[in-house]
Amino acid sequence: MAGDEDCLAAAYSRWGALVNTVARRSLGDAREAEDVTQQVFIAAWRGRDGFCPSRGTLAGWLVGITRRKVADALSARTRRAALVDAAGSALAVRAETASPLDGVLDQVLVEHELSRLPEPQRQVLRLAFYDDLTQPQIAVVTGWPLGTVKSHARRGLLRLRRAFESGGEVGAVRCLRA
Repeated sequence: MAGDEDCLAAAYSRWGALVNTVARRSLGDAREAEDVTQQVFIAAWRGRDGFCPSRGTLAGWLVGITRRKVADALSARTRRAALVDAAGSALAVRAETASPLDGVLDQVLVEHELSRLPEPQRQVLRLAFYDDLTQPQIAVVTGWPLGTVKSHARRGLLRLRRAFESGGEVGAVRCLRA
């Protein structure tokens, strides 16, 4: 709890296999379990002040963190599957009606509108959509409170929606096609 990195290494050495086994059995994927194991020990290190030996063992505390990280990983997996399904059905419809350049134009338009957002909003949206991180994971990566991350995500998405609904993309498309 005092922040001794040797103690973290000892905890990993002693309970890393347990954490990895729980994650692997829950997720069914060894690589994803390795990622979760790393996330668990990072979370344990950052939240070490929350460990209270009178409430339970260190192993139990680590397994509790593991369960939350496994839930996050399963949630991210579900979001990725939903995005793939949505993209697949959108591509199936667009393949008949759209030119191949429309996808590239869409990417350019999104990048253009993202670049116009304030840096915190842009950073949160990039981490969420390109790195597929949850808001709690973004809070850990950025060091910002979870409420701040949620506020930046909401404001950024609202600004993007307003930009696209207002027809701002039409001018950008004209410039790109010119």
